[in-house]
Order: sequence, then structure tokens, then C-alpha cells
Amino acid sequence: MLVDNEVNVSGSSLSIDEVRSRVVPVAGLIVAVALLTAAQVWASIHGTLGPLHSLLDDYLANPQSAFVSWAGLGLACVGVPARVRIVSLGGAAVLDLLTLGVQAACGWHVSIGTGPTLALTALVVTVSRWDGQRRRTALHAIAFGVLLIMASKLADTWLTISIVNGPRVLDQYVQLADRALGEPAWLVGRALEALGPVPSAVLHVVYIQLPVAAVVVAAWQLRHVTTSPWPRHNLLRTFLVLGVIGPLGYVLFPVVGPVFAYGSLGHGLQIGDWPQVWPAMTSVPKPMLFDSVTARNCMPSMHTAWATALFIHSRVGPRWLRWAGAFWLVCTLLATLGFGYHYGCDLVAGAVLCLTVESALREPDRGWDRYRVRVVTLGAAVLAGLLLSYRFLAVTMAEYPVAAGFAVLGALAAVIAVFHATWFAAPDSRWAQWGGRDAFDSTGVAADWQLAQQNPDNSREVPKG
Repeated sequence: MLVDNEVNVSGSSLSIDEVRSRVVPVAGLIVAVALLTAAQVWASIHGTLGPLHSLLDDYLANPQSAFVSWAGLGLACVGVPARVRIVSLGGAAVLDLLTLGVQAACGWHVSIGTGPTLALTALVVTVSRWDGQRRRTALHAIAFGVLLIMASKLADTWLTISIVNGPRVLDQYVQLADRALGEPAWLVGRALEALGPVPSAVLHVVYIQLPVAAVVVAAWQLRHVTTSPWPRHNLLRTFLVLGVIGPLGYVLFPVVGPVFAYGSLGHGLQIGDWPQVWPAMTSVPKPMLFDSVTARNCMPSMHTAWATALFIHSRVGPRWLRWAGAFWLVCTLLATLGFGYHYGCDLVAGAVLCLTVESALREPDRGWDRYRVRVVTLGAAVLAGLLLSYRFLAVTMAEYPVAAGFAVLGALAAVIAVFHATWFAAPDSRWAQWGGRDAFDSTGVAADWQLAQQNPDNSREVPKG
């Protein structure tokens, strides 16, 4: 129902773009259904919830995440007229209140999130009866909302897969490699404890509500889709691709994080006292057996990757959005370290992953010229080099922390520099010439960049940002 299957009544042959616009959504839907079905089969075999079972619970007043359901509906409503948007959101709120009333009256578990799920379903049925550009725009937005919900449910199953696939974790290797960065998780963890409960509370909210910030940025980028062409690239595309690629690291490089492997959440399996006591230097790190409930979701840090993507996409917005993007990035980095969820090495890998994926998706009209190939190849090579170094050169990195630290941070700086030159350098500058931006001026990207810099509070969106 999310595929626009209008027929060509003019009798003319379909262009390549028209064929692609029909084939790609159908292929994507088939792949999504196959992935969800396979994940559900795996989850059922291993006695866990699974994405399709979780979706059924959403309809049966037992949603796993109220925010995900509401965020999905909110994104879907971006592509419909204001009247339909108000009816959908208002109807979802009423349905959630009615569900709460029934749950309370019957003494059931109280939860919200069923309302937006039902409203989104009704919206799909309604939009499927429309035609023309209004239908295509609405289905585009609805597809993003549904993808967000499905990706969240698939991610829950993938975390379980990471546990089953990685009974032994590689935290000892990453902790040794982290000495090259000064073991920031221990430093920030101690500082956060010393500052008291207020900073921790603020960072906790920011860390947990990263998807809220992402929805705000995405809604700003897509605010004109009902009256203007759909942006060729937006934050949601980067978020979803990161969510597909990044978690592969959980299986290839299972790590649980300092607060689990070395701290109070280790369920008796921890080998330290994070953040009070620095781990002793060991020359023989080894995979350590860990529990069957803690997700191996540290390498790379997806919170860092997503916060970096949010920061990048907020750069062409008004001042308030740029400040919010910077605030969310800084607080997310502090939270990942200060709560012991990640090592510094995880953050570097997450940032490199984000810049690589963003470079592959950004400015699609530019094509795969040598400048895009250069930055994507560099990012992929640096990410692979980092992971191999963490695993096989951890002892060497700990023995020569200054040299190793310069190498790790230098590699990150190189990726950032090439990324900036390729996508953000000021037109007519040497950086822009080196990054190939001047060669792409004819498309209007450079002019849009100049307008954004001259009018930072202007609400006009750079279309290919």
C-alpha cells in the first residue's frame, strides 16, 4: 500500500526515472518484508519477541516504545495537508487516551503508543485512495515513518543476535587501545560523578532523546514537501543507512562498554571498578566470556554516528537549529563516555562511519565523481584500519600511547578535512577547488551555500544538503 502504482494512461513509454520510481519502492518493500520475516523466524526460534510480534503488540495496546510510534506518525504527517495532519495527530492522541482508560479500568499494564499506530494505519488507507502528486508525496513521507518504526523493531532483534553471536567480548582489547586517547571514559566518568546529579540528568535526557532531535531536524528539512519538490537527500536517509550498516560491527566486533566490562553493571562478570580505578596494564588481552543479557553494541558508537549526522544536517539551518545540533553532539559525546557506555575508540569509529556514509549519500546529483570516491574510500579505509588496530595492535597502542593517539586522531582529522573540502568548503576557496566543489557550481549548490552563510537565520532550505 506504500507503493505508488498509478498507471501511465498517456500511452507514452516510461523514462528511466519513472521506471526507477516504480521499481525501487517495490524492491525496497520486498527486501523489508523479507528481513522482518527472517528476523521474526530467528527470534521465535531463540524465544525472543521479534519485530513482527512487537508490531502486533503495538496494535494490541502493549507497545514497546511510545516515542517510536509517535515519531513514525509525525514523520508520515509531514507529507500530508495540514487538515489531514491535525486529524491524524489529534485522533492518535484521543485513541491513546482511550487506551489508557481501558487499561486502567481493567487493571492492565498501562502504556501509550497504540494510538499513533492505529492512526498511521488509517492514514495509509486514506492516502492510498488519493491520486497524483499529492498521493506520491504522502506515500513518500509515510514510507519514512513506517521505515523508522520497522528499523527500531529490527534493531531490537539485532541486539539479541549480537548477544547470541558474541558470547565473548573484546573489551580488554579496546580498553588497551583506548590508552592512546587517554582513556576518556574514565576521565569523563569521574568528572560527571564529581559534578553531581544535575549534569548527569541533563546528559541522560539528551542521550535518550537523540531520536527526538533527529525528528526535529528532519521535520525542518521536509517542511515544504507538500508544496515543493521532495529533497533529494535528508537526515532520515543517513539515519536509516547508518542503522543498517553500523550494527554489523556489533557482530564483527562484540564490545559491551566500560560500565559493564569494568563497572557496576557487569552482573558479577566485571574485571574492574569503573570509573574509580584505572585498569592495570596487561600484555595479554583476551576475549572475555560475558552474560547473555547485555547487548554487544559499542563498536562503533551509533549514538556518535547519529549525533554527528544530526550536527551535519543542522549546519544549513537557522541559528537555533545549528546551536541545537552542536549542543546535541557535544552532550551525546559526553554522555556516551560519562555513563560508561562507550570507550573513546568507539566514538572515533562512529564519527568516521558517519562521515563515510554521509559522503556516499550527499548531493546525489553530483554523481560518483573522483572527489566523492576519494572521501568514501578514505573513510572506509580509515574505519577498517581503526578496527584492525584495536583488535591486533592494542598492546602496541597501549605501550606507545602518544604515537598511537596522534595516529588515531590524525586519521579522524584527515577524514574530517577531506569531508569538509568535498561538501562544505566555501566556494572559490582553495579547499573548494581541492574538494571539487567549484567543479559542481553549475548545479547551484555553491550559490545555495553562499545564501545560507549570508542569511543564517533564513528558513530557506538548501535542497541538496
